[in-house]
Amino acid sequence: MRTRAIGAAAIGALALSALAVPAAQADARPSLASLAPSVSEGKPAGGKITPFAVSSPADEVVGDTKIKGVTVNGGKNIVVGTSAKKTFTITVSASDPSGIYDGYAILWHGKSFEKLDGAIVPEAEMGTCKATGATTGTCKVTVVADPKTNVYANILAGTWKVWAGAMGNDGDYVIKEAYKTAKVQRASKLTVNASPEPVKKGKTLTVTGKLSRANWDDLAYHGYSGQSVKLQYRKKSADSYTTVKTIKTDSKGNLKTTVKASADGYYRFAFAGTTTTSAVNASGDFVDVK
Repeated sequence: MRTRAIGAAAIGALALSALAVPAAQADARPSLASLAPSVSEGKPAGGKITPFAVSSPADEVVGDTKIKGVTVNGGKNIVVGTSAKKTFTITVSASDPSGIYDGYAILWHGKSFEKLDGAIVPEAEMGTCKATGATTGTCKVTVVADPKTNVYANILAGTWKVWAGAMGNDGDYVIKEAYKTAKVQRASKLTVNASPEPVKKGKTLTVTGKLSRANWDDLAYHGYSGQSVKLQYRKKSADSYTTVKTIKTDSKGNLKTTVKASADGYYRFAFAGTTTTSAVNASGDFVDVK
């Protein structure tokens, strides 16, 4: 497991020219990254899951810096499969009478901040900041969710918390241990097949498929059992699907149902998702009705 102590670089060397201040003042500022928790980021040796040791301040305010908002992955859920890394940004918007110098954030998972079992941490020691006014700015950090390292077990799927901090040009700062939450979800797959094709009008169509989802424990996809899935139909000349019925997956994630053929069109299954698993729609299967 890779252990990372956040905040190793001197902040003055990374100052943004657009938000620059005198060198003496910059040298006096602490690093937001150095105030973030030092955590273990990666898959535990032997696969044993234990809480990380964390040492950092909880909520803290020094001066008059304020966090105005935090956006994770553009407001979308973070969906991770079994192999590909998911790179996304966290944006911190803040204000300070002197202007904004830095914004920083990490994602963490666990029952409490003292008992973390997961962390997704930026590589950079500072956010990439842009002034949006004399007293306001936005800062972005890039983070990577990797099923082979920091998203290493199914228990990590679901709600994560966001540690966020912002710093003014005068060195004032604010830290929020759990400013908001974001969902990190297991990717899902959904198939559909309607037969026979072609079919006579009024005859029975059998529609089958399978719902599966990423398993971060063994890095493979497995059937997702006991889940409600909608069978939807779109007439050839229509622009949108309508729900025909709702059925549940069996113990292996399989789906099977029947409908009466009425007109040329597309059938698909649609899964709304859960807290831990992403929503997904199957590609429509066209049926020619004679």
